[in-house]
Amino acid sequence: MISPQEIKIQALKWWKPFLQSHLRNEPFFPKTIDRIGKITSSAVREKITELQNQLNELYANSKEKLGYGYIINKAEVNFRRTGSHTLPQSIIFETAEDYIEFIGKKKDWNAFLKNSSLIHQQISQLTEWVAINPLLVVENDKKWEDLLKVCKYFLGNPKPDLYIRQLPIDLHTKFIEQNEALVKSLLDYLIPEHIKDATEKQLSKRYHLRFDEPTMRIRILDNRLLIHNLSDLGLPLSEFRKLSIECTNVLLTENKMNFLALPELPSTIAIWSGGGFMISHLKNTDWLKMKNIFYWGDLDAHGFLILHQMRSYFPQTKAIMMNMNTFELFRAEGLVSGEKINSENLSTLTETELETFHFLKTNNYRLEQEKIRQEYVDGILKDII
Repeated sequence: MISPQEIKIQALKWWKPFLQSHLRNEPFFPKTIDRIGKITSSAVREKITELQNQLNELYANSKEKLGYGYIINKAEVNFRRTGSHTLPQSIIFETAEDYIEFIGKKKDWNAFLKNSSLIHQQISQLTEWVAINPLLVVENDKKWEDLLKVCKYFLGNPKPDLYIRQLPIDLHTKFIEQNEALVKSLLDYLIPEHIKDATEKQLSKRYHLRFDEPTMRIRILDNRLLIHNLSDLGLPLSEFRKLSIECTNVLLTENKMNFLALPELPSTIAIWSGGGFMISHLKNTDWLKMKNIFYWGDLDAHGFLILHQMRSYFPQTKAIMMNMNTFELFRAEGLVSGEKINSENLSTLTETELETFHFLKTNNYRLEQEKIRQEYVDGILKDII
């Protein structure tokens, strides 16, 4: 036999569809629970005390006793051995008021009515969003005045080009950051045509806001190319992508100190994007497509993964000092264990590079860039460039 606790569990499953039916003016009640547990003849004979306790609890929590909640639909059932018994057949919630009181959602219901009305009055375009997300309307009670301020601002200014802190909205700076997922959901519904990058989950990058960008470090390795007599610069990524340096070659290193120690090279600049897989920052930099690109990474499996990644952006990328000859020359300087990886399909690597990759991966070898002598590095670079 179903218990009041089990009735509540089932009734709570109706909460969202009930709210949605209210918004769409669709009738929801009466609502019936038919599967309440079958009472058998043997239960009446052998477990009569246990059964009576269950029935007493069921009746004690019904509308008949409490003045709200479910009513019990009963019927006469005849058993061959024990005769006729009046037993529950189904549980019925007749009205929304009975239902709301029983599941303990009166406060949430009032919040839903207040907030859904406020949203519809101030931004009617969000009416269907509310119907799709009624639980968010309740869960974010007390926030809707400020959330609607944000929505109104973006409706009028879909491309602000400001930091969140600079937005002229009458609320504290942290509000948007603390409610970013919800604001993103609202804006995605209201102004989908103004999404800057649909792959971005971060609000600032998804919409036209400024954010703390990665800094790209540049060293000018040819004094003829100095920018306002500067040879070492750090630029936000968006400004880096606008650069126009009349160099022929671009050199990338995985290690920052090796980047700083690179020698002078004709018509060459060096870039450090933060090391490792953060070369992903370079992906959409169009001016690099026209340059000779050289990548120098650690001699380990990860180094070749990064080389493969770089070639997926810029197929002309050439590897330097990432070969067996360099490995054998400096392996005595000290190898460390590389991190194990599962990647196999590095389609941009040459046959020779793949052989080196599999050798390093199989043996879990890693020769760090710092173990390669500076005079060797200088000689290789001056031969290649």
